[in-house]
This record gives sequence, C-alpha cells and structure tokens, in this order.
Amino acid sequence: MMKRNHLSLAIAVVFCMAAGSAMAQDAASQAQPAATKDTTQQRTSVSSTSNTTNSNDTKRVQELNTVTVQAQSLSLGGGLMSVQTAPKAVSTISRDAIVKAPPGSNFTQMIGSIPGVNASTDDVTGLSDGNYSIRGFNSSEIGVTVNGAPITDTGSYAVYATEYGDSENYGDITVLQGIPDVDMPDSGAAGGHIAWATIDPSHTAGVDVTQSLGSHDYRRTFVRLNTGDTGPVRSWLSYSDNSADKWRGAGDLNVTKVEGKSLWTIDSNNSISASLQYNREVRNGYYSLTKSDLAKHGYFYDYDTTYTPGDSQYYQLHNNPFRNYMFSLDGEFKLTDSLRLSVVPYFQYGDGGGGTGSSYFAETTNSTQNLYESAHQDLNQDGAIVTGPNGKKALVYGFNASTTYRPGVLAKFNQDLSMDNSLEYGFWYERARQQQNDKYSMASYATGVPNDVWGVSNYVLYPDGQIQNAYEEYTTTEIKKGFITDTWTPNDQWLLTAGLAYLHVERTGFAYENPGSTGGYAAGFGSDDLNGTYHKFTPAVGVKFSPNENSQIYYGIGETYRAPPNGAVFLNQITGTAANKPESAWNNDLGYRYYNDRFSANVMLYHSNFNNKTISAKDQLTGEPVYTQIARVRQQGFAAEASFNITEAWKVYGQYTFTDATVQSDLNAGKNKAGQYVYYPTDGKTLFNTPRNIGYLQLSYDQGPLWASIYGNYHSSMYGDFMNTEKVGGYTTFGFNAGYRFSDFSSWFRQPYVKLNVSNIGDRHALTNAGNAAAFLANNSAGYVGPDGKPLATSAPYYSLLEPRTFMVTVGASFF
Repeated sequence: MMKRNHLSLAIAVVFCMAAGSAMAQDAASQAQPAATKDTTQQRTSVSSTSNTTNSNDTKRVQELNTVTVQAQSLSLGGGLMSVQTAPKAVSTISRDAIVKAPPGSNFTQMIGSIPGVNASTDDVTGLSDGNYSIRGFNSSEIGVTVNGAPITDTGSYAVYATEYGDSENYGDITVLQGIPDVDMPDSGAAGGHIAWATIDPSHTAGVDVTQSLGSHDYRRTFVRLNTGDTGPVRSWLSYSDNSADKWRGAGDLNVTKVEGKSLWTIDSNNSISASLQYNREVRNGYYSLTKSDLAKHGYFYDYDTTYTPGDSQYYQLHNNPFRNYMFSLDGEFKLTDSLRLSVVPYFQYGDGGGGTGSSYFAETTNSTQNLYESAHQDLNQDGAIVTGPNGKKALVYGFNASTTYRPGVLAKFNQDLSMDNSLEYGFWYERARQQQNDKYSMASYATGVPNDVWGVSNYVLYPDGQIQNAYEEYTTTEIKKGFITDTWTPNDQWLLTAGLAYLHVERTGFAYENPGSTGGYAAGFGSDDLNGTYHKFTPAVGVKFSPNENSQIYYGIGETYRAPPNGAVFLNQITGTAANKPESAWNNDLGYRYYNDRFSANVMLYHSNFNNKTISAKDQLTGEPVYTQIARVRQQGFAAEASFNITEAWKVYGQYTFTDATVQSDLNAGKNKAGQYVYYPTDGKTLFNTPRNIGYLQLSYDQGPLWASIYGNYHSSMYGDFMNTEKVGGYTTFGFNAGYRFSDFSSWFRQPYVKLNVSNIGDRHALTNAGNAAAFLANNSAGYVGPDGKPLATSAPYYSLLEPRTFMVTVGASFF
C-alpha cells in the first residue's frame, strides 16, 4: 500500500503543473493489442479510453461489469461497434478497426461509419483535415477532446483534424451523438462530442516501424520507441514523416508529427500519465469548386499550376503552414475507499495560418498617408516606385494568422455514497489567449512565390512603418465550469442519472479592421475595449431499464450551450450589428440495445430543438464580415446499427441514419443601405449540407494471419444553400482493406505484416461538403426580393471533392 505522503506528493505534482500552465499564459503493428483492461472494480480514465460515460458507475454496476467484462470486451463488427451502457446515444470504434484503416487516417475518416455522422475528406491520406457533421450539427458545434483535453479552436470552435494524432497511436474513438457528459470541457458544443485516447505504453521494450507508399507519391514513415517497464514507469515516443502530392492541381502536403506518452503506476489504485502531441505542417491548399467551376473546368480544376505576372491564383500563394503542440497530464488517485480524484491539466500552443495572393495592391509615390492597399514600396521589384494616381498593381502575399496559448485544468471527484448511489462533481477552468491577424508581405512578381511562406517578415508597410493588415484581433477567453452528476441504481435492472453544469464564459479583447489605414480602399476602425459574458445552467437526465443481461431500453435528455465565437462577439460590436445570442439545444435520445455472442444491435430515435444557430454573413453597409443567426432549427431522425458474426472469422456490420433537419425561422441577413432588415425566407427549408440518408455496410474476415474487409458508404443528395435552390447528388463509394501477419522472423524481428488499402474502388466523382455557410441563396430564378423591392443577393456555394481511386501499401514490424 502506498504511503500517504507519496500520494500527497503525486497529487501536488499534477496540480503544480496546472498552476504553472496558467501562469505561463499572462508497429504500429497489426498485432498490437488494445490497452489491457483491468477487470477489477475501477472506473475509466480519460487517458486510457475515450469512452468515459461509465466513469460514475455505482458499485453495483462495477460488480456487474466485473462479471460480464468478457462479454463487454467483445469485438463487434470488426471493431466498428462496441458495447455501451450509458442512457443516451454513444458509439465507440475500437483499435481492432483503427489498425486496419488506411495509414495516417485522422479521426474524421475514422468516425465515418458511426450512426449519425456525415464525414468526408478532400484527401484520404489524412493530410488535408476533413469535414464532418453529426445529426445536422456542424463540426464547430461539436466538442472534441484528446486524452481528456479540448482541441477545438478557442475563438471559432473550428477543428483541424490533421494537427492531432497518428493512427498507430489511437486507442479508441468515441462519439456522443447528441448529449455530451456534463463534465466534459466543452464551451462550444451545441451538439455532441468526439473523444479519443492514445494507447497506453507497452510493458515490453522495442521499436515499431511502418513504411507506407501510395498513389500521388504518398510516402509515410512511422517509428515508435517503446521503453517497456522502467521501474514503475513505462513510455513510448513516436515520430512520423508524411508527404503526398495533391491529387488535383500542383503542390504538396507535408506533415511531421511527434507524439509521446508516459505512465507512472504508483500502485494499483493511483497513477499519473503524461501525453504529448506535436505537429508541424506546410501544405498547399485545394481550391474549393462551385458547380459552375465544375461545369466549366472539369473535376480536376484547382489553383493555377503555371504563373503569369500578377496571378493571385497561383498555387504557391495558397499555403497552410502551421505548428502546434498539446501537453497534458492525467492524475488518477484513490483518496479513500469511496472517493477518487481525477485531475487533467493541459497546455496547448498553436501558431500559423493560411496564405493567399492579392493583386489589389498598388505602388504609390505618396510617402505620408496610410492608404490601405497602396504602398510606398517597390512591390513588383522592378527597381522603381512608379508615379501616377493609382500606381502600378502588384502581387502581395496575405497571411491569415492565429497564435494561441491555452492552459487549463479539469478536476473531478467520484464518490460512492452507497452500493447503489454515486456522485461525480468537479470543475473546469481555462484562460486562453488568441492573437489573430491578416498581414500582407512581399511576393516575387517574377515567380509568384511568397518571400516568407509563414508570413512573418518582408511586410508591406504604411509610410509610418505600420504593417498593412486586413484585421487585428486579440481575445482572452476565460472559462469556468462546475458540474455534478448523481447516478442511482436501485436494482440490477434500473439506472438513473441526473446531472447539472454551470458554464461561465467571458471574452475580452480588441478588434480592428484595416488597422492603421486612414483611407484608400478602406479606412481602419475598431475598438480596444470589447467584451462579452455568457453563462447558463445546463441539465441532463438519463434513465435505462435492462430487462435481462442482453437488452437495454434507454432515454436521455440534455441541454447544450455554446457561447458565441469571438468573431461574432467582436465584429458585431465594432460594426454596430445586433449581438448574437448563445446557441443552445435540447437533445433527446430514445433507444434500444441488444447484445449477444453472435448478433448485436442498437436502434434509436433522436430529436433536437436547436436555437440561435450562428452563421457568418456580410454587413450590407460596410462590406465587413459579421455574424447573424437562425432562430430555430429542428433536427430529428432515426438511426440503427447492427453486427452479426456469421462465423468466428466472418463478420458483417451495418448502420443507417435518417435525418430530418428543418429550419423553422427566416434568416436575418442584416440591414441594407436603406437601413431595412433583409430576411431570406428559409422557414420550412432543409438545413444545408445535411443528407437525409446515410448508410454504411462492411463485410470483414479475420482468421490466423489473414484479414480483409470490403465496405460501402452511402450519402444521399443534399442542398448547398439555405434557400434550397442548389442541390448536389448523392454518392456511394466502396473500399477494400486487407493484410497479412507473418510469423516472427527472430526474437529481435517480431510481428512483421503487410497491409493494402484501396479507397473509392469505383473511381466515383462527387461533391461532398458545402463549405460556405454564407451562401444563403445560390440561385434567384424564383425572383425573391428584399424589403426595397430589389432581388435578394446570391452567392454560389463551394464544395469539397471526393478523391478518385487510391492505393496504399504498408509494411511494418517490431524490433528488439
């Protein structure tokens, strides 16, 4: 038994790390098993598994799970389905499925088989982020954590999936489709929550190595060093180098990742784990096409591959360099026989952005006035600053940058009040700083290449030395959250939970449009005293009835809350636009689960009343970006998934989701130049970018050294604009995965394997994701008019594209 002073020291270490963070801010082997699960009575931790919905189980449930742990750990559907016990919708993908997916896949690709998820990607290498929504909630309305720490953007809530995680290090991935747990560190989750945890370190030392090659010069090297047990501590550290040519247009995707994890097992009841995720990427972007672009230029249209002087659409001007890291701890402590403490301090840093070309800038002989898009510099590098009222147009590089410092801590207690009653309570605190701007720097007029792809030198300046900048924002976001959940199991059949959270979000800072400009194309304006405070209690209730050991009937209801993005707070204030209300939703899940050795199924009905959906718009008077809202959206539907073991080796998994997402109010687009509010009649329209039908089917084989699977993924048609005037057709894709595990060649050359992944076997071409929510009306052939009698403005939606057929081959082994 560990001495009490040692436990106190361990807890102090974790809390000191949290305090220090706050002060800082002012092979990969196919045979690699999932982390071994202890069948003793202990709760899950956020760093050992992504599914923590049972973290507040009562002692009665823990003892029942001890008896049934073998059944609970069954691999359903080849790892695409897992046994769940929470009284709400939840799905987990296990490591069995993850290790068989294409190498380098990010989490957006992994969750595409889960009920309710609409996922797609521009590039199957995992090097170009991805798109996803759940039940009509878009990705910025869904919380995301890794090892218990949040990774959504602190300002916009956006998620960039490529930044986090090598697939070889994923332990499991869990999706809560509608109702996040009240203890989750979410301030921007109006919808559900996605979580994943990295694998625990192995007890055996060695080196895992994989090498992948594929279509479009895809190359990937992954190496992981496992220390094995070094006293009470075991660790791993991994490195991956990833590169590929873009499949359309010119340019490359280059990503380097370093990840690590250490686990200090103090004793059987107390542990501390430490996790690191580091990413550095320099990528050329894909051009998002409109339907008109597709008809005119074809499916492989992209940024210009050859440069002509002044061409702002040259591919080398459209870059995405970024670097980030996340460091977190997870301290799990047993304070008494009935009280446990979990502490997760974390620190996240990110710096970089996206580049673009601009040909609107002109040289000027004026050396006294700060005129936006005019510069007293030799922009085209011809040795002279030209005369004339407008100067000479030149090419510059605009870089939309963001730098974030994000410390925080999540702490919670689990207390057993009795055999049938347990209490979970705690707090989340975070204080993030984010600097955002869009500065202009020099690019070669002769070659079209930016002088500095990171956009941090060779600036375009005003005469007084200020940097020409489209905008400058600084945001401090302080989050305080308290939560409590009570779980009661009066007998073996019934489980009831009731939770309550209080979230308080305060945003302060400044925002300027065209800072430093006194004229020219646009004069600067803004304020250095901006703020917004948002707070709310959010309840959640769940009930589950288990008539026997195979069946569960469950119902859950919970309210979610999303504070407005920093842009919605600040831009609306400086432009005089009405303030956005926080998003909120009441989400309901009603379902039935059945599990046995051969057949398992989960069917559910869901319903959400979503209020104050935030969308980007443009101020009709100033032309500046602002945010508006749709007052109400109703999202409801049906989902089902099932797994059937035809034999021990052959398994089939399928899921189907129907979503009816209907806008129930008109869209306020702001005031026109006459001061009248302009409304788009969206009441009764289908929410854009939301297919009504999604399906997934997989047949898999796994016996001895050979495994293989073939799968199909179906998405029905969807609308690209809020007014439902542009529709894109549905699509079905098929894929094939297979591998062979060889016997050990020697004691130092173990678990060699080869893996083949083929995506989009049928070489299907399709538009997959509408990217611009500001496309209110794509086509006005119906003659919609505003209050002034003029036609409502139109905007063409732009889309992501499905990558054609690709092949990937991976070889791997463990050494020493």
